[in-house]
Amino acid sequence: MVYRRKKHHKENLHIKKAHRTKRRTKDLDELYRVVDCCWVKPTVFCPKIDADLKEENAIKLINQEVDFDKPGAAQNYCIHCARYFVDQKALHDHFKTKVHKRRLKALEEEPYTVEDSERAAGKGNFVQPKKRKIETIASEEDINKEAKVMKVDDEDE
Repeated sequence: MVYRRKKHHKENLHIKKAHRTKRRTKDLDELYRVVDCCWVKPTVFCPKIDADLKEENAIKLINQEVDFDKPGAAQNYCIHCARYFVDQKALHDHFKTKVHKRRLKALEEEPYTVEDSERAAGKGNFVQPKKRKIETIASEEDINKEAKVMKVDDEDE
């Protein structure tokens, strides 16, 4: 009995979907990019300064101007996931999803730096990466009992 030839190789399909850039968000280290160093050296990162997570930058990102090219006219934005949402309900539902919670957990660790790679190569002593407490950011109008408010604590508790 002759079987019909299939038109694609199914083992490569998941790789293609993972590498698509259609809905690509910011990488973890892009959230930590130093604002002052971006135009000089775009690859310089500093774990002490969080560009998007700083309070003044977070307020700018949450209270963006109306842009009709973006979903929800750029009024509902998740800073941690770098995603726009259609309305506030979709944003608050996103705060409860595994995707958002995993992103918060990944952001708790300090980003990998050049100094860390040098220490791993044997040029220095190993320093345990610090954990930080990061919670969800919501705008002032959105704050209710379901939405969490963000606080970044770099201090040891």
